[in-house]
Amino acid sequence: MNATTANLAPPQWGDGTLPAPVSGQYHEFTTPVGRLAYYSANPEGGSKLPPLLLIHSINAAASAYEVKPLYEHYRQFRTVYALELPGFGHSDRSKRVYSVRIMTDAILAMLRVIQDDHGRTPIDALAVSLSSEFLARAVTEIPLAFRSAALVSPTGFTTTKNKSKDKDGTRAMPWLHAIFDFPLWSEGFFRLLSSRPSIRFFLKKTWGSDNYDRGLAEYDYITSHQPGAQHAPYYFVSGYLFSKDILRFYHALTLPVWMSHGVRGDFVDYGEKSSVEGRANWRIDIFQTGAMPHMEAEAAFIARYDEFLATVAE
Repeated sequence: MNATTANLAPPQWGDGTLPAPVSGQYHEFTTPVGRLAYYSANPEGGSKLPPLLLIHSINAAASAYEVKPLYEHYRQFRTVYALELPGFGHSDRSKRVYSVRIMTDAILAMLRVIQDDHGRTPIDALAVSLSSEFLARAVTEIPLAFRSAALVSPTGFTTTKNKSKDKDGTRAMPWLHAIFDFPLWSEGFFRLLSSRPSIRFFLKKTWGSDNYDRGLAEYDYITSHQPGAQHAPYYFVSGYLFSKDILRFYHALTLPVWMSHGVRGDFVDYGEKSSVEGRANWRIDIFQTGAMPHMEAEAAFIARYDEFLATVAE
């Protein structure tokens, strides 16, 4: 992994610059899974709190903008990092296979950067939606590097017939990916998928209402119209990034875990969360929101997260 480079301007793409999704310093570094981009910020006067890593969700227009409220809040009190996963934001969007392993390795590469900055201090990490699965895998691989894990609207807890935590592999559908990625219509279909009406439609489904974040909608449109924007999302919608055995990794977590989710929209089936409810290291909070409670109910979300962090042993 090459040394991190800080204070760069985000790369010029398309007809102009993809705006920074959050404040602070822009960084990029080269890893075995490609060039990764992230933002960081430190509070004035420093902080004795461990670093906080924030990881956006996976969708057709994902970016660090999805964790902006948390980043901007916590940068006042502690060092924060917002990683952009492979295929999204300012990170490498090249045409290749996007897999669970690539996403997990990106988090581990980001962890090593944080350790270069702060030593071996265990960090707090928060991931949204499907990225919760990648974070859980990363934690099980290097458990001593993490102090706590926060899973916001995590996937993998949906009630499914014949579901087994012991099944290996992913839910990949190669035939579906082949259809999406067929050269004659690959880019054209993605432009339709990432049009402003489509983005508004999917955000309404995510929020469960028309009260979605307008700034996020605008940023989603811009980031999804950069070169190569379709590559990672096509692997996402074709099931390559969903693990069949993710419950096994959730169950293996021994550090303090905070799970939170909403009750509106398309993402409300958490029937399998009963398998972790009652565990001493798990806390679950429910918000009267859609799948982005940290954006829709920012103050309440931060208050609950702070309560959880206050219980985490140093």
